[in-house]
Amino acid sequence: MAERVYLYDSTLRDGAQTQGVDFGPADKAAIARALDKLGIDYVEGGWPGANPTDDTFFAELPKLGHAKVSAFGMTRRAGRSAANDPGLQAVLGTAAPAACLVGKTWDFHVELALGVSKSENIDMIGESLAEAIRRGKETMFDAEHFFDGYKANPGFALDCLKAALAAGARWLVLCDTNGGTLPHEIERIVGEVAKHVPGDRLGIHCHNDTENAVANSLAAVRAGARQIQGTINGLGERCGNANLISLIPNLVLKMGFETGVTPQRLAQLTHVSRLLDERLNRPAQRNAPYVGESAFAHKGGLHVSAVEKDPKTYEHVPPESVGNKRHVVVSDQAGRSNVIARLRDIGVEVDPKHPALGKLLDEIKSREHDGFTYDGADGSFELLARRLLHGVPEYFKLVSFRVITERRFNAKGELVTMSEASVKLDVGAARRLTVGEGNGPVNALDAALRAALLEFYPGLKDLRLVDYKVRILAPERATAAVTRVMIESADGHEHGDARSWGTVGVSENVIDASYGALHDSITWKLYRDGVAAP
Repeated sequence: MAERVYLYDSTLRDGAQTQGVDFGPADKAAIARALDKLGIDYVEGGWPGANPTDDTFFAELPKLGHAKVSAFGMTRRAGRSAANDPGLQAVLGTAAPAACLVGKTWDFHVELALGVSKSENIDMIGESLAEAIRRGKETMFDAEHFFDGYKANPGFALDCLKAALAAGARWLVLCDTNGGTLPHEIERIVGEVAKHVPGDRLGIHCHNDTENAVANSLAAVRAGARQIQGTINGLGERCGNANLISLIPNLVLKMGFETGVTPQRLAQLTHVSRLLDERLNRPAQRNAPYVGESAFAHKGGLHVSAVEKDPKTYEHVPPESVGNKRHVVVSDQAGRSNVIARLRDIGVEVDPKHPALGKLLDEIKSREHDGFTYDGADGSFELLARRLLHGVPEYFKLVSFRVITERRFNAKGELVTMSEASVKLDVGAARRLTVGEGNGPVNALDAALRAALLEFYPGLKDLRLVDYKVRILAPERATAAVTRVMIESADGHEHGDARSWGTVGVSENVIDASYGALHDSITWKLYRDGVAAP
């Protein structure tokens, strides 16, 4: 039986420290759900008490089926007891079932940064972890700068680990915090630590400052570590963290380890990677291993001929195993199996020989060429598929809309900007003309649409827009560029039967693109609610 390696994702905290990355509460909840569906064992939600976004996330934890949410924080401060440290208690006071506490293990940092004795630092570690365990948390200790500390004073670094182990910590995680350790050093040091700490209690947390974070993590596993901490797409401060998107298939497909990511779930890997990029409103890395658009791309000539005869010639794993697809530049071979798998995820079973399936694949290719993307737009994908396979009712037909934005000084002399939208549409034989106001053109358009439709579809009352993102697809065309709008919508109650879904619209006009995404959002809800069209 294959040995188990546990996966700990810190994208929502370490990833948030990436320059230019800013997660909102909706982003965090959506990413956590995607990681849970993938099979990640632990999702680190952030640092409670550190900022309003993290506080919001921990106040309204998403419901997860497999993953445990972990709260991150520091061991108690010097001069305070663990029970009387506000920072530590903020971490332990959330509903998250796990807690990861970071502490110093390099004597240089203990004396310079903390200004305490080595014995006091060891007490801070042991007492903090004991308090976390007393509060019912599955507890992890992140041994900060462990490899530098071990090289300088191996006895003290090990004593820090032993204090955490004696307190009852489930995992002792060895951190290469500045990313300066090389694979052969990692393997040697983890092997030496494993003589004092059981391997099934050891974890590894690597940064990528020497481009070795993935290699270092795998070296640690070879030496006995059984938990890996990392981020999706290698997000992280400076040069990033160990990339779980590369680590997971290496562990499962190359090294034969068992993880929470089953072979079936592994097929979601490309989708999760691109979903994160869409959430961050940035292009995916084309040459990313396993999941990049070029990872299984073959240009004309001998390579194409060889791949067509035997894919193993130039493909180290089947692209479908990680949810990607082969791309032959001279004759694109679409991923029919990928589309069938994604349809199955949304509850649509389709015969691989269904006559409309080829048309659906062609339509997806054509739309992606025009700028559409369906990673992060599951609602639009489902509607596109159902329209071609089975049909979707036309709940309303837009006749026209107009949006006006006015910037002026009000009676108080304040500069204000207001938008007004008018919508003319037909619901069956009934025509409605409505007007809505908002703090922006899309908000006003949404208000006008609802004003027209609520009379016929009262169930839209609980529909709300959670997130709105715009990406410029042809920046060289400046203000005439094609724009892609991604909208995330939700309904129901946050702690009840809430659902969330994403939709996409593309146009040279940002308002028109927004309408396309809004139209799909409303249609998806009505269809999923089982509403009959008039």
